[in-house]
Amino acid sequence: MADVILETSHLTKEFKGFTAVNDVNLRVERGHIHALIGPNGAGKTTCFNLLTKFLEPSSGTIHFNGRDITTARPAQIARQGIIRSFQISAVFPHLSVLQNVRIGLQRGLGTSFHFWKSETSQSRLNERAMGLLEEVDLAKFADTVTVDLPYGRKRALEIATTLAMEPELMLLDEPTQGMGHEDVSRVTDLIKKVSAGRTILMVEHNMSVVSGICNKISVLQRGALLAEGSYEEVSRNAQVMEAYMGTASGALEGAH
Repeated sequence: MADVILETSHLTKEFKGFTAVNDVNLRVERGHIHALIGPNGAGKTTCFNLLTKFLEPSSGTIHFNGRDITTARPAQIARQGIIRSFQISAVFPHLSVLQNVRIGLQRGLGTSFHFWKSETSQSRLNERAMGLLEEVDLAKFADTVTVDLPYGRKRALEIATTLAMEPELMLLDEPTQGMGHEDVSRVTDLIKKVSAGRTILMVEHNMSVVSGICNKISVLQRGALLAEGSYEEVSRNAQVMEAYMGTASGALEGAH
C-alpha cells in the first residue's frame, strides 16, 4: 500500500456559480516529486490555495498524514509541515541572503520578530543558515543584498527559506517561471537535490522540468482531474494532448 502524505477527496471550489476546482481526488505519495500541470485557467493555483488554506473548499476534504486539515488555518497548516514557497520567500529585498534565511529559521523557532535581540544572540542561527545556503548553492552569495541577486538565484533563496521552516511537504508554485535555460537547469537540479527525504508538490509549466524530475503527474483541465500517472503515461494520453493543443502540446512532445 502506497504511503500517502496528502490526500484530497472530492475537493471542490465554486465562485458565484463558476467551479474553479471540480471534485478533485489527489493522492501525493511520501518522498515523491508530484507535479500538477494543465493549461492556463485549469485550476492549479486555486488547488494550491485550497491545500494551504488561503481559500476554503466549497466541499470535499483534505487529509495530511491521515489527519483531516480541511478546516485548519494557514498558520496551523504551516506548523504541521506544509510550506508553500511564496509564503516565506525572500520578502526582505534589502537584507542580505544570509539574513533572509536566518529569519526563516527564526520563524521556525517562533522568534522571527525579535529584531531587537543582539546580533551575537542570533549568530547561533548562522551555522544552520549557511548550511542551507550550501544546500542550494548560495553560500558565496551569503553577504549579497537580496535585491542584487540574479532572478534564478532569488528563486533558489526562496527554496532555502522554505527549507528553513523544515517542511515535510513543500509546495512549489511555478519555480522556474520566467527563467532562462541556464537558470531552469540549475533550479531543476536544486529541486531534485532538496527532494531527498522530503515530499514536493509543484505547479510547473515547463514540461522538460516535469519530465526530468517528477515521479507522478496530475493533469487538471477546467478544474477537474483529466489524467494521472508517470510523464510517459500522461504524455501519451490523447485527452491530455487535446487539452494542450495550441498551448503546450509542443512542449509535451519536445520533452521526450
